[in-house]
Amino acid sequence: MTTYLVTGASGQLGRLTVHALLERGITPSDVVATARDTDAVADLAALGVVVRRADYTDPASLKEAFVGVDRVLLVSSSAVGERGVQHAHVIEAAKEAGVELLGYTSITHADTAEMVLAGEHRQTEDLLAASGLPVVLLRNSWYLENYTGQVATALEHGVVLGAAGEGRVSAATRADFAAAAAAALVAEDQAGRVYELGGDTAFTLAEYAAALSAGSGTEVAYRDLSAAELTTALVGAGLPEPYAAILADSDLGLARGELLADTGDLAGLIGRPTTTLDEAIRAALA
Repeated sequence: MTTYLVTGASGQLGRLTVHALLERGITPSDVVATARDTDAVADLAALGVVVRRADYTDPASLKEAFVGVDRVLLVSSSAVGERGVQHAHVIEAAKEAGVELLGYTSITHADTAEMVLAGEHRQTEDLLAASGLPVVLLRNSWYLENYTGQVATALEHGVVLGAAGEGRVSAATRADFAAAAAAALVAEDQAGRVYELGGDTAFTLAEYAAALSAGSGTEVAYRDLSAAELTTALVGAGLPEPYAAILADSDLGLARGELLADTGDLAGLIGRPTTTLDEAIRAALA
C-alpha cells in the first residue's frame, strides 16, 4: 500500500490533483491532503481523504503531516519572494519522513529561464538536487485560466493587453496539469525525470485574441505594449505594482520562448490530448 500526500490542497491545483489521484483509483484513505486550514479541505475529508494541517512556514506542522507518507507532491507556494525558504521546510520534512518520491510543480525551463518567477523555482530545484531525495520535476507552463479568467474584461474593452510580441505560450488547464502530477506520482521509475509540460498547441496572444473573437462573436484585438506600459495598465486595473511588474516580466519571458513546451510530455502523462484553447474559451463563455 502506497500513501500519497498533496500539499496546498486548499488551492486550485492541489485540490484538482487530489481528485485526479482518486480518479486513478487510489483509495481515498491512502491520500493525504494538507492545508494551513483544514476547514478549507472539508470537501476532501467528506470523500474519505485524510486531511492534515501543514503550513509551509511551520516546519513542525510539515514534519507531523508527513509521518507515514510514501510519495509527496509539493505544490509550489503562492508567496512570491518567500518560496525558497518555504519549500526548504517542505524538503526537510520529506527527508525526515524518508519519502520514496517527491514531485515538485516548477515552471518551464526553470534551469535557464530569465523570468523573475523562474528564480525561486530554480532555487527550489537546486535544493531538491542537493537533498538526495528521489525527485520528479513537473515544469508547468502557464495556466489557460490565466487568460480565460479575464474573458469578461477582454470582451468589455475589446482588447487583450500584453508584452509578449509574437512569443508562443504552451498554456494548458489546471486540470490537465493536475492530471499529469497525479500520473507521475503513481507511476514507477519517476525519480530523476524532468517533464516540460504544456498544451499540445502553443499560441501567441494575438491568436488568443482571435480565438476569443471567434468564440464570442465580439471583436477582440491584441495590443502589444512595452513591459513598463503593461505594468502601468495593470496597476490602473487595480493590481498591486509589484505583482503587475512580475506579470509584465513574465510576458517578456513568453516572448523569449520560456513558456513554450513542445515536448508532448503533458499529453503523454495524461494519456490523451490536452484541452484546447477553443475548448477552454467555450467553457469560460458558458
